[in-house]
Amino acid sequence: MTELEKKIKAKIPGEDTGIEVKHSLCAICSPGIHCGVDCYVKDGKIIRVEGTMEHPYNHGHLCTKGSSLRNYVYREDRIKTPLKRGGERGEGKFEPISWDEAYQIIAENLNKVKEAYSANSVAFFSGYCKWYRPIFHRFAHVFGSVNFGTDDSTCSASMVIGYKVTSGAVGATDLIHANTFLGWNFDGYYSNHLNVAGVQKLKERGGKVIIIDIRDTPASKNLADIFLKIRPGTDGALALGMAKLIIDNGWADMDYVEKYTFGFDKYKELVDQYPLDKVCEITGLDGGKILEATKLFATNGPACINFSASALVHHINGFNTHRATVCLSALTGNFDRAGGNVPGVMTYLHKPAGFVTREHEFRSNRYPGGAKRIGAERFPLWDAQFDEFQSMDLLRQVETADPYPIKAIFGLGMNAKMFPQTNQLLKAMKNNLDFFVNTDLFMTMTCKYADIVLPACTSVERGELKAYQGGYLTFTQPVITPLYESKSDTDILCELARVMDLDDDLLKAGYEACMDWIIDGCGLTVADLKKSDLPVKVPIAQWPPRPGKCLEDGFKTPSGKFEFYSNAIAAIDPKYGLDPLPSYRDPLEDQNDPETKAAYPFYLCTGARLPHAIHSRTHETPWLRSLRPDPTIEVYTTDAERLGLQNGEPVELYSPYGKIRMKVKVTARSQPGVLMTLHGYTEANVNELIGRNHLDPYSGYPGFKGMRCNIRKVQEA
Repeated sequence: MTELEKKIKAKIPGEDTGIEVKHSLCAICSPGIHCGVDCYVKDGKIIRVEGTMEHPYNHGHLCTKGSSLRNYVYREDRIKTPLKRGGERGEGKFEPISWDEAYQIIAENLNKVKEAYSANSVAFFSGYCKWYRPIFHRFAHVFGSVNFGTDDSTCSASMVIGYKVTSGAVGATDLIHANTFLGWNFDGYYSNHLNVAGVQKLKERGGKVIIIDIRDTPASKNLADIFLKIRPGTDGALALGMAKLIIDNGWADMDYVEKYTFGFDKYKELVDQYPLDKVCEITGLDGGKILEATKLFATNGPACINFSASALVHHINGFNTHRATVCLSALTGNFDRAGGNVPGVMTYLHKPAGFVTREHEFRSNRYPGGAKRIGAERFPLWDAQFDEFQSMDLLRQVETADPYPIKAIFGLGMNAKMFPQTNQLLKAMKNNLDFFVNTDLFMTMTCKYADIVLPACTSVERGELKAYQGGYLTFTQPVITPLYESKSDTDILCELARVMDLDDDLLKAGYEACMDWIIDGCGLTVADLKKSDLPVKVPIAQWPPRPGKCLEDGFKTPSGKFEFYSNAIAAIDPKYGLDPLPSYRDPLEDQNDPETKAAYPFYLCTGARLPHAIHSRTHETPWLRSLRPDPTIEVYTTDAERLGLQNGEPVELYSPYGKIRMKVKVTARSQPGVLMTLHGYTEANVNELIGRNHLDPYSGYPGFKGMRCNIRKVQEA
């Protein structure tokens, strides 16, 4: 090893190397992660990225995606300057313009729509990343529009709302004090990799692990004492069947139930409809294993349950499935108890850090009111429980102008590929919008439909406020100067607020002033945080969350208790048919007519995780794409043999709504009759196969993980 290599390895910048080691964070994944990174910088360019050992969250660990950060930042398709459309929408013909010209065009067109129709006819939409959202949310409201929406319309919000109407708060796993871990759709080796260590420590001290999943995974192989390989979309039936076993066998904590819960009698009537033989028939599971797993969970407490942000709720029965699994925690007396699922207060951007900020007040205290948000009439529970429009109704309203027209969209990272039947949305945007502006790092398929495209910068090119569990805050500093003419999303918004002379001195003051307002009272300012290049412990933070607070003070529900029967759902107009109990319905209920079943015999599950992929953000990053170069459909061995399919063979995947081409990967890890694939590819956008109205009526979420389809061989193009 050379001296230079030794110095780099030891992170000692030497005068002879010209290398500086600077701390930042990786923002490729969801905001619940964002690991600390060390960037080795020479001559203004990042030459190496490692995890930050001193970081209190990831302690030096990085996943595959984080390790590709340098490759991601220096992608050749970065948008370099503001761009103005030259050809037809969708052609991708643009000409460079200045920031001043771009701002003037945006201001003129947004105001033109506001004057001709109303401010509500401008929809403000955020994709990834989420760090700027409080600024964007406030910007929309100050402009006068009620219509602010995000990818939460298909991400984690359904889980959050399910918790909210059941227990009033999200319950995190207390692995440190648990004896049993029920990992429902848990595979930290592929997603949220930092969770694996906690489960491993539980096993090392003699704890037990139950894994429930639709395929064999590293978690089922390496961690599970009991593995239930369930049929896709039937988890709700399993949860109700487990509840019946718990009650019938006297394993329920009836003292807890009587003192802290609401609606148990009606809940018991529901679960009584799910005897073991019926549950086995629905789920495909062995009754003995269901009984074994249920007994272990209910009697080897305290026990906690992992709840995926999206795996369960990406079915048309997903909202109630999540509620049914949460109910198991209360039924066994494990909700808000040490070693169970302990509620915590969200501090900032979906991250609990042991203290409260003024984020919600900042983003929503300028809400203009008046008109109903997009999706409010169609998804009233969502509208009542979440302060964004439900974007799965955006296409319908753009097409029909009912109850009022949507004539402009201001997007930050808007990704049309997250919408079912993507091409229908793009067609409506092309033909029905007067103006569309989008900001992104790369020239995406969505950007090609924009009138103005703005270049954003990455997390290592900007400063950003971030909260971490453990009671920490940080304000990162740019590691390198923003590449080309790119800017941070918040600089774009605050500069545009000044150009448009919006009535908001706080937005005009800039991002740091806004963050100071949000964290005021925590004992630290942005200036204080900038003195450290690592997260700082917040003086008022109380960590970890204290078990028993809801039991002592009451749950934040209408009854003040954990609600097996949700009063919030019961308050919704009965015409919508929403059940206050966590009832089960078939995940393919809207596709079970004999003709459709015969034509499309396979069950399509999209969004299956791999360590190197998250949505569409990494598919075009060269190093990560090399790990799986082609869009791939996983076909179970017996199905592949029956159809004569071989590894790498091109096939056409088709549903009642569309068709795409992929390559076969034969696997024994899934199940007969089930096809599994990643999403987010431009050349093989699997969401073209998902019906635009194949939605959960409670949350509005698409059934991404449950769709009828078929597969056939094709010739190579």
